[in-house]
Amino acid sequence: MTEPGDRTADSEAGAKSRMDALPPEVLILTAALSVQCGAGLATSLLREFGPLPVVTMRIVFGALLLLAFQPVRLRGATRLALGSCIALGVILAVMNSVFYVALSRIPLGVAVTIEFWGPLTVAVLGSRRWLDLVWVVLAAAGIYTLAGGRLEADDAIGVAAVFIAGFCWALYIVVGRRVAGYWPDGRGLTLAMVVAGLLVLPVTLTLSDVRPLLVAPLALAGGVVVALFSSAIPYTMEIAALRRLPAATFGVLMSLEPAIAALVGFVILGQVLHVTDLAAIGCVALASAGASLTARRLPVAVGELESE
Repeated sequence: MTEPGDRTADSEAGAKSRMDALPPEVLILTAALSVQCGAGLATSLLREFGPLPVVTMRIVFGALLLLAFQPVRLRGATRLALGSCIALGVILAVMNSVFYVALSRIPLGVAVTIEFWGPLTVAVLGSRRWLDLVWVVLAAAGIYTLAGGRLEADDAIGVAAVFIAGFCWALYIVVGRRVAGYWPDGRGLTLAMVVAGLLVLPVTLTLSDVRPLLVAPLALAGGVVVALFSSAIPYTMEIAALRRLPAATFGVLMSLEPAIAALVGFVILGQVLHVTDLAAIGCVALASAGASLTARRLPVAVGELESE
């Protein structure tokens, strides 16, 4: 007779095998589409309720969704494994908070393109060819074009916030890969999201008035959707992909994010970008794609993936 615990373990193993059956590129593309659609909806909520309440809904509801489907099990976890989850939780809390501050001030496509300096840096640091300098210059030109004209008032705060988010995105790739290694069942992500929720919730309750949100059931329902599409789905897929890819390769496979963000900003939010903005986004996408091809041609030494 099969015990309930055995059925749960079999179910988890089946879900993991289904995730691993998909190419990591498919996981990353799906995650990018999901997170940018979630960001588009979040931008609408930001206009009415502000960054902190919306990011708190995203993280707290996301943690609850993950707890429902893959609850944390701490038995047998090492200090390094727990430490990696705590670090990832801090990174997620800061990254999402400052990114939502940016979204409240600059267009979605512009924000994601500037933020992309983080993953591209991880990709370049993981490569060893002079050609990578070409990709850096191309990406820097695109990012400068987008950021250079936005140095006053709200835009300046938005640009500063999104640069911080880019740094956190780079850390997310590196630390997230370690979490994926320590927790192959994906439960480390759940613990990290719980940590992030415990960090942002008291800050929001202290600095923001959440009473208008608590009496708006449609907004709360929108927060659940944002949590699903911006956190639960994409982070699960990205951690699964990170378990099978070097951090550098993962970093450059995010190259479509700026273009997807620009498309979502146009379709959902009606954010029309100028030709120069679209050209700049194209430069960043081209640079990251080129860096991806360079990185993937490099031979990987024995033990290199484990040491990243």
